[in-house]
Amino acid sequence: MEGFKSIANPLSSFFFICILLLFANAAFGKTHYHDFVIQATPVKRLCKTHNTITVNGQFPGPTLEVNNGDTLVVNVVNKARYNVTIHWHGVRQMRTGWADGPEFVTQCPIRPGKSYTYRFTIQGQEGTLWWHAHSSLLRATVYGALIIHPKEGESYPFAKPKRETPIMLGEWWDANPIDVIRQATRTGAAPNVSDAYTINGQAGDLYKCSSQDTTIVPVDAGETNLLRVINAALNQQLFFTVANHKLTVVGADASYVKPFTTSVLMLGPGQTTDVLITADQQPARYYMAARAYASAQGAAFDNTTTTAILEYKTASCSSNCVKTNPVSPSLPAYNDTATATAFTTKFRSPRKVEVPPEIDENLFFTVGLGLNNCPRGARSRNCQGPNGTRFTASMNNVSFVLPSNYSLLQAHHQGIPGVFSTDFPAKPPVKFDYTGNVSRSLWQPIRGTKLYKLKYGARVQVVLQGTSIFTAENHPIHLHGYDFYIIAEGFGNFNPKRDTAKFNLVDPPLRNTASVPVNGWAVIRFVADNPGVWLMHCHLDVHIGWGLAMAFIVENGVTELESLEAPPVDLPVC
Repeated sequence: MEGFKSIANPLSSFFFICILLLFANAAFGKTHYHDFVIQATPVKRLCKTHNTITVNGQFPGPTLEVNNGDTLVVNVVNKARYNVTIHWHGVRQMRTGWADGPEFVTQCPIRPGKSYTYRFTIQGQEGTLWWHAHSSLLRATVYGALIIHPKEGESYPFAKPKRETPIMLGEWWDANPIDVIRQATRTGAAPNVSDAYTINGQAGDLYKCSSQDTTIVPVDAGETNLLRVINAALNQQLFFTVANHKLTVVGADASYVKPFTTSVLMLGPGQTTDVLITADQQPARYYMAARAYASAQGAAFDNTTTTAILEYKTASCSSNCVKTNPVSPSLPAYNDTATATAFTTKFRSPRKVEVPPEIDENLFFTVGLGLNNCPRGARSRNCQGPNGTRFTASMNNVSFVLPSNYSLLQAHHQGIPGVFSTDFPAKPPVKFDYTGNVSRSLWQPIRGTKLYKLKYGARVQVVLQGTSIFTAENHPIHLHGYDFYIIAEGFGNFNPKRDTAKFNLVDPPLRNTASVPVNGWAVIRFVADNPGVWLMHCHLDVHIGWGLAMAFIVENGVTELESLEAPPVDLPVC
């Protein structure tokens, strides 16, 4: 027996170590290293070449592919002439708020000539997210897809598609986007609308000088493709469709959903939607197309249409199809709120989920535009908003002002006074008919850097109430550091007595960006289990610049695993 033991022990130890290593790999995933060089690159679109800010000379930037549980280490070197940060849109950033990216919120910007390394782990998320600049208007061209596959050895909750294709919907200005926003800031008016929309960086056949480079998406007859659709536009909700093909929605914002079939998608800026498309039509070329869902009455918008081509790769098609025009799709009217609503209200989680049934923090936030009176002594050229005003925006009548000497997270972590206050109101200071005729006395918000403090583990409900100050519109509201359940949405003023009955506490969708309906409301719930400072803002870029934002401070819990990590040594200084 003694001899048997001495032989068996090394073998059993070896197998034990192998099993441990397998478990360790499964538990901790891989680490992916990337270098992002932010630089000016000549990019030609719409007949003109612009010195465009890109990542690694690519527009759009690199697609990053990881598995659930993997770690990303991305070294960002800023060789451009503007400050920059990178936000990993929708990544939970558990305890790693320093890597979240919005400038002056979780970090100071990366100055020209400097660098910063983002380090974070993907935990419990699968599907499609994206990354983008979170500094001025740089996200017009600095963005790319972030694809999260299941853990190794695990599979999708649907049959594995033959191909997977990111479809990034963007917005293009035939100008320097930074100049566009600087002019708007100077005049107080809305910025010029874009000159084109793009699919994977290309405008498509309907624009001048663009048809040579139209994005082609190949398919084989009979195969199923997974399209990972991302709205990377700055200021526009978009309808998306594929001529003669049905789309089966299977995921959104890196969460799976109960599959449903539709002919058209509506995505607000920041949102992602995963769809399965089967090549079950006559082999040919079919347009994919996107154009505006413009919900704001009277507001200017880019009314052009971007296209890509779904191209069947068969012998019968390859010789003939190229000679014929692609089949054109039908798109909803620009102001088709009924179609947008029918789409957004179809989302459900695949099974029963744990929505917080009890609430510790019951918050009510109004969101919308406003107008500031022309400051005393200002010239009329600086007050080119309606009737000699300047555009502004707010939540609960507070127009959010970013600090400039410290980031909010740094000030919170180090206890630096005077950078922000924690008196963001839990409800509007004045109750009014939010979606009716709003008194002009309520059009001008106050400016401030006000945060709302949450205890670790607090169960939070936020009613996001749209307003009709100046004009009502659909607002894509994004919360950093969290996913949340959208438990209800509706039109008019939220009425707790009537509308609580509509709450879905069984299988609501899990999202990171909610489309608050035009002249309506949405209700979200989440548990504050990620310590740090987390921005909540409208993802229409012009609106965050005008102040349609606020931030939560989520306090540390009791243990180290419930506490914010220490800041990295290379954190940029202001």
